[in-house]
Amino acid sequence: MFNISFSNPEILWLIALLPLLWAWVYLRRRQLRSEVKLSHIPSAIRDGFNPMSMVYLTRTLALAAIILALAGPRSSDITTKTRGGEGIEIVLAIDISTSMLARDLKPDRLEATKRLSAEFVQNRPQDKIGLVLYAGEAFTKTPPTTNQALLLQNISEITYNIVEDGTAIGMGLATAVNRLRNSQSESKVVILLSDGENNRGIVDPLTAAELASQFGIRVYTIGVGSKGTASTPYAYGARGELLFRNAPVNIDEKLLQTIADICEGKYFRATDNTSLQQIYAQIDEMERTKLEDVDYIHIEERHLPFLWLALGLLLLEFVLRKTWLKSALDV
Repeated sequence: MFNISFSNPEILWLIALLPLLWAWVYLRRRQLRSEVKLSHIPSAIRDGFNPMSMVYLTRTLALAAIILALAGPRSSDITTKTRGGEGIEIVLAIDISTSMLARDLKPDRLEATKRLSAEFVQNRPQDKIGLVLYAGEAFTKTPPTTNQALLLQNISEITYNIVEDGTAIGMGLATAVNRLRNSQSESKVVILLSDGENNRGIVDPLTAAELASQFGIRVYTIGVGSKGTASTPYAYGARGELLFRNAPVNIDEKLLQTIADICEGKYFRATDNTSLQQIYAQIDEMERTKLEDVDYIHIEERHLPFLWLALGLLLLEFVLRKTWLKSALDV
């Protein structure tokens, strides 16, 4: 939106003097007319038309235009843009043990996690996000990056049998912490997702949590799995296919809760696809990059149109004096 303002508004007071100038001219003309014999006055003036009125009108308008130009008119266009502050740095630490193929989430825990993790990433273009995978061992699949295409591709390629089986929660958390410990971001977050109990690895989960706390890393933990039993893989068949049977869902919720408490995060339980989606949405809402609105003001000087107007009016007065009003002014 454009707004007109003046850099020297005090000059506008000069316009108030123009009516006084008109009054002085009027009184002066009356005085002159009283001193001149009526027979010496051109017929145009005797008939009531005063050619000087036209002259003074154009001259007054020209003066008004000059005064407006000197006041420094300018237009300002204010554009508000939203600018992101320093982004949050996040590492997703995802359990890829064989039990993540359990079918209490659809089509299974791992596929549901992949899909909803991808949605979470797509909603956060401002942030650096990394990916750590763990089972019996842990490794970094993607260091924290803003390259969403690469990260989404790596999430889509997650599978369960790329490392030794098991659930090394401490190793998964420690690997994620290692990726964030040197980060300069104001907010550093790990989202740790597991469907079981810590049974492998050389790093104790609580030791990893204390390490995360020391580096100012907040950890959100998610236990994935329904309550009760779930169709879970337990062996391979003769043709190498996975065999499933109902088995108890054992998630060490106490451990995950303690990790979250130590790292000033929060523990969530995802028993189905909908609850997992809601958990990601809740974390997304809690961990948001602070945005600020910045006003960009474009100022353009507008004095030239008034100067051209003044020049045009003065030229008009000159032309009138030399043409239409010439005979009337020749007293």
